[in-house]
Amino acid sequence: MDEKQGGPDVGMLAGQLMRALQDELFERLAEQGHPDVRPRHGSVLAFLGRDGARATELAARTGQHKQIVGTIVDELAALGYVRREPDPDDRRAKRVVPTDRGRDEIAKARAILADMERRHAESLGAERYAAFKDAFREVVRVQRERT
Repeated sequence: MDEKQGGPDVGMLAGQLMRALQDELFERLAEQGHPDVRPRHGSVLAFLGRDGARATELAARTGQHKQIVGTIVDELAALGYVRREPDPDDRRAKRVVPTDRGRDEIAKARAILADMERRHAESLGAERYAAFKDAFREVVRVQRERT
């Protein structure tokens, strides 16, 4: 990218930010007892509440195909982070529910991410960081409307 034109584009910056955040998050999770969780697993765990969710709901929340979510759920189940249970609202459907290990990982991931956000807010200043997040959210919203 030609630096005279403003440096990396928004896609490159977003990708660099995501990779850097993931690198720190998963390194710290490994240090805190979750060495087997990978970024692809985080795409499901980040959207699970205590009561879990159906795979179709997870696919919609993550923007991934149901088959991909199913594969990730299979991996997480094998690692002991989630289990499939009958959905109380529809016995034909299954809910993906976090286990104790999964809830521990989710809580630790949220705490680590909050710590990283605090660090960035301190670096930029609270107002500037809040404005950055608002602008970034708006860019994401506008872009998603195009797809």
